[in-house]
Amino acid sequence: MNHAIVSREEWLAARKALLTKERAMTHELDKLRAERRQLPWVRIDKPYVFEAPEGECTLGDLFRGRSQLAIYNFMLTPGSDNVCRGCSFVADHIDAARQHFEHANLSFAAVSRVPLHRIGAVKERMGWTFPWVSSHGSDFNFDFGVSFTQEDLAAGRAIYNYGTVIRNSPDMFGTSIFVKDDGGAVFHTYSTYHRGAELLLGALNWLDLVPEGRNESAGTMSWVRLHDEY
Repeated sequence: MNHAIVSREEWLAARKALLTKERAMTHELDKLRAERRQLPWVRIDKPYVFEAPEGECTLGDLFRGRSQLAIYNFMLTPGSDNVCRGCSFVADHIDAARQHFEHANLSFAAVSRVPLHRIGAVKERMGWTFPWVSSHGSDFNFDFGVSFTQEDLAAGRAIYNYGTVIRNSPDMFGTSIFVKDDGGAVFHTYSTYHRGAELLLGALNWLDLVPEGRNESAGTMSWVRLHDEY
């Protein structure tokens, strides 16, 4: 690994110059996060029903007594045995994190539109414990911009991430945030897709600290595998 080698004094000067930029970026991120929290909400009136291990449940049930809910749409396509590597990378971060955010009034559920037995098989293989429900037969994935009909794919109407036309994949990934008021009404507050998933990936933040970075010379996240395939 070829790199400039300097004295401690030269390194410290360069590090302090970078720190000034890091601090400025942190302040800008604080402003962006505050703006995100101020987005208007949309009331959810459609009665979405999911299949959970304990039986049918509604979107409101997924809050599990809390007033905030994060949903991750995990890419599992009906009729396919593929398990998305990127979604699995996200999922590997969830169980540790939710020990903390569940105590900060935030519940979590993953949602996929395959039958529940398929979800159970993947969950058991990977050792995950977070709630994961099936939207099989529901409009949920389609309404929140992560699943597309063959007709929409063929006609160029499959729009992902607020503007990207999807041509081939019937399922993509995304994260949506919901709140529930004291009267039980549910509201959609935020959704993010594609590189927005980086918000959830602590491992990338560690890699961003080191000289080799994300080591993506062969393509974005080309090195990522299911954790039992490394």
